[in-house]
Amino acid sequence: MFLATFLIGLREGLEAALVISILLACLTKVGRSDARPKIWWGIGTATTISLMAGAALTYGRYGLSFEGQELLGGGLSLLAALMVTTMVFWMAKIGPSLKQELETSARAALATGSGWAMFWLAAVTVGREGLETTLMLWAWSTAPQALAGAVAGILLAVALGLAINRGMMRFNLSRFFTVTGALLIVMSAGILAYGIHDLQEARFLPGPFSGAPITPTNFRTGEVLVGFTTTPFWGASFPFGWAFDLQDYIDPSGAVASILKGTIGFTPLMSWLEVIAWALYLAIVFPLWMRQQRRAALAPSRS
Repeated sequence: MFLATFLIGLREGLEAALVISILLACLTKVGRSDARPKIWWGIGTATTISLMAGAALTYGRYGLSFEGQELLGGGLSLLAALMVTTMVFWMAKIGPSLKQELETSARAALATGSGWAMFWLAAVTVGREGLETTLMLWAWSTAPQALAGAVAGILLAVALGLAINRGMMRFNLSRFFTVTGALLIVMSAGILAYGIHDLQEARFLPGPFSGAPITPTNFRTGEVLVGFTTTPFWGASFPFGWAFDLQDYIDPSGAVASILKGTIGFTPLMSWLEVIAWALYLAIVFPLWMRQQRRAALAPSRS
């Protein structure tokens, strides 16, 4: 989990840091340093709201029943997967012209004269990244190593942002966002599968949990069916039973299982709906994202 949350914190944090760096540089360019405090107030406000949202989601769920917690967790996981997917596609599309777009928005904001429009521009920009990070990390909020990874990633992102802004470091940002975009798509598939798992545990979706609708079980023993089991007496495990059960080979609480769950969303015991959602997401989203990347790469040469 540390690696997964570290990457999320680094990606989201660096994106926000670069945006703020561009806004600050724009103020210097147009001679409006008086508006700098407005940007920092916007950053502080957005950060506070993100932290409050995370605290509310984390501690508020304890007042819910088990099914309520799982339903909330599953719904937020699906929302997080949607937000990450949207963000990755947006960055692939606007990445090459991000600086120009932000400078145009900043100049329009400064045209009002007071500079408070810069507060809202910074608050919305950082707030969006903060809320995306909150939703993506919420599922792992009770794991110390996950929180440590997120904090480490954000701190490194801030350091890199400062170094880039001051001209102390240069690296290929386009390649960085391409690589992390691909990794985030894979992670998002795992978040989606995790959300499906929670919704099945909440009995909101049919699945292999006791009390869930349409749970396929062994007629004789009552055990939930696994794999492609299908006999006249046992029934069929597909599509609402377990896809596989590797708990005898991979310890669910071990390091290997934690790494696989935190990176690609794999767990030793997964339902068919989880596997189907994971595979369909990657089969649809990854090719579309690669096509968007190619279009963005060709756009400068065409202009």
